[in-house]
Amino acid sequence: MTKPTDNPADPFKKALAEATKTMADDPDMTVTYSVDPAGLTKDGMRLPQVSRRMTRDEVMLARGTADALALRRRHHDEVVSARYAPTGNLAREIYEAMETARAEALGARAMPGTAVNIAHKLGVEAERKGYGQITAASEAPLPVAAGYLVRHLATGVPLPRAAENVMNLWRGFIEDQAGGTLDGMGDALADQAAFARLARKVISDLGYGDQLGDDPDQEDLDDQADDQAEQDEDSQDSAGEDQSQEDEAEATPERSQEEQQDQSQAQVTMEDSADMEQGDETELPEGEAPLDPPPPPPYSDADPNYTVYTTGFDEEIRAEDLAEPAELERLRAYLDQQLEPLKGAVSRLANKLQRRLQAQQNRSWLFDLEEGTLDAGRLARVVANPTTPLSFKQEKDTEFRDTCVTLLLDNSGSMRGRPISIAAICADVLARTLERCSVKVEILGFTTRAWKGGQSREKWLASGRPQQPGRLNDLRHIIYKSADAPWRRARPNLGLMMKEGLLKENIDGEALEWAHRRMMARKEARRILMVISDGAPVDDSTLSVNAASFLEKHLRDVIALIERRRAVELIAIGIGHDVTRYYQRAVTITDVEQLAGAMTEQLASLFESDPRKRARGVVKKAG
Repeated sequence: MTKPTDNPADPFKKALAEATKTMADDPDMTVTYSVDPAGLTKDGMRLPQVSRRMTRDEVMLARGTADALALRRRHHDEVVSARYAPTGNLAREIYEAMETARAEALGARAMPGTAVNIAHKLGVEAERKGYGQITAASEAPLPVAAGYLVRHLATGVPLPRAAENVMNLWRGFIEDQAGGTLDGMGDALADQAAFARLARKVISDLGYGDQLGDDPDQEDLDDQADDQAEQDEDSQDSAGEDQSQEDEAEATPERSQEEQQDQSQAQVTMEDSADMEQGDETELPEGEAPLDPPPPPPYSDADPNYTVYTTGFDEEIRAEDLAEPAELERLRAYLDQQLEPLKGAVSRLANKLQRRLQAQQNRSWLFDLEEGTLDAGRLARVVANPTTPLSFKQEKDTEFRDTCVTLLLDNSGSMRGRPISIAAICADVLARTLERCSVKVEILGFTTRAWKGGQSREKWLASGRPQQPGRLNDLRHIIYKSADAPWRRARPNLGLMMKEGLLKENIDGEALEWAHRRMMARKEARRILMVISDGAPVDDSTLSVNAASFLEKHLRDVIALIERRRAVELIAIGIGHDVTRYYQRAVTITDVEQLAGAMTEQLASLFESDPRKRARGVVKKAG
């Protein structure tokens, strides 16, 4: 009998865990429920948390996630996957999306109920990412669309509205380029290796064959051919040695003398040549040899080995230069309309932050002044004699106010929809709040000017594709609000984040280094840099021709440099992405709705420490 104090969700969670183990064919697997992102580990599975209320959405999301992960555990082989995985980032994303769809389609064919559960999960994720509002294929992620299409073709099950929107935006292109290849998909679903070969062919059909890397099947054939060639060569060498020995035995004395003469002539010629070279050296004019030109300075202070193919197409630009004033006002009105229900909650959090900040200020006053604020304690004397001098007071400035905060916002395509809207409104409200407390605030954004490399990649292609070009895209660093600009003047600029086509790739390391340089030029004693991002650095053009960890390594190096110098206090908030593996001080939120609370709490916790001690420490370190 169930006790009244028991959690009513526990029986459901236990039953779902047992069913998931059975579906995954892994009875020893551990199943846990957490607010952290769902996923598979080496010997377990993490599912979304189910509250005591057990709402329909919670239950369906948990079931759909469990089915999807169980099917991947059952039908996916990491060794086979790694063997055929492409080297380029975009190609690898398409490959992974198709493989995930294959495993889920196999389960849907055998157990139709799983198709309904997984469809609900897909719908929740697609709506959360704003896929339903996308109107152009250039704004929709191609790998996601490819996975949706494979799932739909393999099962015939309709997709949720937002997911179907993304699929349809790319469907015509995919079927035009790779329709013939996809026709053979049904026979390959049950064989992961055969499906992997089909996926590589689809990627090539779509125009990304240069990201596939070497063909593993061809490598096996080449290895077999090399082994056979080595065996044949060994046989020929053995036969040749025997023949050579017979020829030497039959050589005449005259031939040996001719060989000795040839060797003597060659030795004399070499000695003459050496004498001539030595003579040339003695004829050189006296003086020091010319110095080699100094090497160019490293592009990045954090990593001297970080390279950039060209900076000629990068831009650092103010938000008002990317749109006309009328368009900025329209976009700002759209932003306010989108987030009208949220503004009240954000404003309450901002007011709470303001009260906490003001409580930290150590107010002190100067009395007996000729001008300033009338001292209430001297009011009776002033009434009695209005000409009484020294009846005013003034508030002294405090070290608390000598502070600058920079908000660095990820403007990548994955932030499209509600995440970027909430990030914009939170930045706006916090800037206004901190300005009331006399704290300088700067709002910056980072993205790229183009998808797939832009003009940088075109120049690289025209130069013959030199190896290891480094960063291969055109940066766009946006200044929404400078630290010295008043909030009212910069308010319309934040609407730019709603502009269609603005959000593209994200190269976090260079953006963080840029924001850090701007902060170091400030005169404030205390500097706080808050980064808001929803993922690791990703740029398809760069990662397709460099090491897979090229951008991530640079980000880690920049973070290490900033945290080591301690002139800037660095904090990060990850939206659905674990940023604690990069930053020492970081927090991860699973739902973008939590962003306002996370931002205000993190800022408040920083300010609640003794600002004067921090300021003196920063000045000492900087000096």
